[in-house]
Amino acid sequence: MKQEIIVGTRESALAVWQTNWVVEELKKCYPDRIFKIVKMKTQGDKILDVALAKIGDKGLFTKELEVALLEKQIDFAVHSMKDLPTKLPDGLTIGAICRRENPADVLISPTGKTIEQLPRGARLGTSSLRRCAQLLKYRPDLKLESLRGNLNTRMKKLHTQRLDGIVLAAAGVTRMGWEDHITQYIPYEICLPAVGQGALGIEIREDDREILDMVKSIEHKETCAAITAERALMRKLEGGCQVPIGALGQVKDDTLYLEATVVSLDGAAAVRAGIDGPVEKAEWLGIELAHRLLEMGADEILEQVRKENGE
Repeated sequence: MKQEIIVGTRESALAVWQTNWVVEELKKCYPDRIFKIVKMKTQGDKILDVALAKIGDKGLFTKELEVALLEKQIDFAVHSMKDLPTKLPDGLTIGAICRRENPADVLISPTGKTIEQLPRGARLGTSSLRRCAQLLKYRPDLKLESLRGNLNTRMKKLHTQRLDGIVLAAAGVTRMGWEDHITQYIPYEICLPAVGQGALGIEIREDDREILDMVKSIEHKETCAAITAERALMRKLEGGCQVPIGALGQVKDDTLYLEATVVSLDGAAAVRAGIDGPVEKAEWLGIELAHRLLEMGADEILEQVRKENGE
């Protein structure tokens, strides 16, 4: 039985915070183990002058960690679930999904104005096509500007670029202790989150039974069911993290409620639908909702998005 467990993470302040949280939770169950954290820079961390959609690689924030896992340099990796592609490299699997933080998107505005109150033509910063598309559907007059970098960098750019606001994931802002900066939790009616947003995933080697048993001790069953449904939907729609697909699974009394939307880049075309059913059918619910969205025209929207992105 291993005494020292090597944990891989991206080197951003948020990623390190998330990994430390996972380690502290594991220490409660395994106080006799030593956990060593190894920080790595991923391709997504290095390329900051190009919009994510233009880079096109689905493993932008995970590949280096996955290589380290396969080469047995680390025992597991901690990821934001929204960064993990729906298809993992052979030999790797998701060992556990931890309790989800608030999955919503938030607006941070220096003037304290909400999405509804922002002036006509307001400039908002975000690196997400999903956010852009849904915000433009709600307010076609908004000017969306690409915003890359870690959370600290984005917060600085809010002021240096004199933006009217920036849109971020609530989970990251909360974990960094910056809740006081939040102007508005954007309603799901306006903007559904990214698949997996707010949840942490632990990626392991498929054949590592010891690490699997260890990380399962901190899995959160309801979150796992919700994310399983969201990822099944995403896989069926063949969408990477840089496709305007929003989805949210929520569990109440053993019933899983799943809602999803696919929106064109300019917000002009959109389909949205929901489904519910027993938690045990999470995967099926995701696939079934994807079928419904495709029947409503999601495939045409996604095809157009891929053309516009030069895929």
